[in-house]
Amino acid sequence: MASIGLGLAALGRPGYINLGHDEDLPPRRAVEDLRVRTHELLEQAWQAGVRYFDAARSYGLAEQFLGEWITPERRTAMTVGSKWGYTYVADWRHDVETHEVKDHSLATFERQWPETLQALGGPPDFYLVHSLTFDSPALEDKRLLDRLRELADSGVRVGLSTSGPRQAETLRKALSSGTPFSAVQATWNVLETSAGGALAEAHDAGWFVVVKEAVANGRLTSRGGETPFNEFAQQHGVAPDALAVGAAVAQPWADVVLSGATTTAQLTSNLAYRTDGPLTEFAQQPEEYWTERSSLPWI
Repeated sequence: MASIGLGLAALGRPGYINLGHDEDLPPRRAVEDLRVRTHELLEQAWQAGVRYFDAARSYGLAEQFLGEWITPERRTAMTVGSKWGYTYVADWRHDVETHEVKDHSLATFERQWPETLQALGGPPDFYLVHSLTFDSPALEDKRLLDRLRELADSGVRVGLSTSGPRQAETLRKALSSGTPFSAVQATWNVLETSAGGALAEAHDAGWFVVVKEAVANGRLTSRGGETPFNEFAQQHGVAPDALAVGAAVAQPWADVVLSGATTTAQLTSNLAYRTDGPLTEFAQQPEEYWTERSSLPWI
C-alpha cells in the first residue's frame, strides 16, 4: 500500500487552481506568510510520519521553503522529489494571465538544475521532467536524454510527470523509448483513472510511481458541492477527500500518493484516508476531466 507524501504546488506560490485556494492562504499572501505556512505543514507532516516531499522549479519558492526546513538529520530519513521544465513567471502575483512557462529543452535543464541544487541545499532523490506530454520533443532529444542519463548515473533517479488526457500514451512511449527514466508522477483519482494501466506497467518495470491530484484540485472535497461522489462519501460517513486519497493509496502500483494540502485541517483530513473499494463508478472520460480542469481559475 502506498505511503502519503506532501506536495508543495499550492504552498510555494500565492496563486493556484485548487478550489478555494484564496481562502486557504494567509490574507496577505506575502513571501514570509507562505514560508511560515509551508514550514508549518512540513512540520505537521513530518510529525505524522510523512517522509516524501515534492516540489518543482515552477512552484514559486517551494524548493527554497523546503530547503530551509530540511536539516541534516531529516535529510537522511526523507525522500525529496522535484521537477524541471516549467519556469515560474508570475512575480508573486495571483492575478496574472501567465503563471508558468513550459520549456523542456536542454538549455532549461542546465539552468534549472543548479537552481534546484541551491534552493534545496543539495540534490533531490528524484528529478522529473515536469508535465511531459505525448508530443513533447524531449523524448527524442538525444542530447537532453544523454544529460539526464549522466544525472541518473550520479545517483539521482530521473523521470517524468504527466498531464492531460494522453497520460497513458505518454508514459508508454517513455517506457518503450530507451530513456534513462525510472520514475513517474501522474494524475490519478476516482474521476480520472485512465493512466492506471500504464502506471501498473511502469511499476512492474521497476519504476517509482507517485500519484498527484488525488482530490482533483478540490473537486473531490466538500468544496466540490453536491456531486455523486460527495453524496457517496456522506452516506458512508467519511470526508470526501479522505475517501479520494484512500482510493489512490489502495492502488497496488502506487508507491506514494501526494497530499496537496494548504491548511493543517486539510492535511489532517487527508492523512485520515479510508479505502472503500475501487469506486470506478465515478470515473469520467479523460477529455471531459481535463477540459474541466483546464477551466479552473488561478486564485
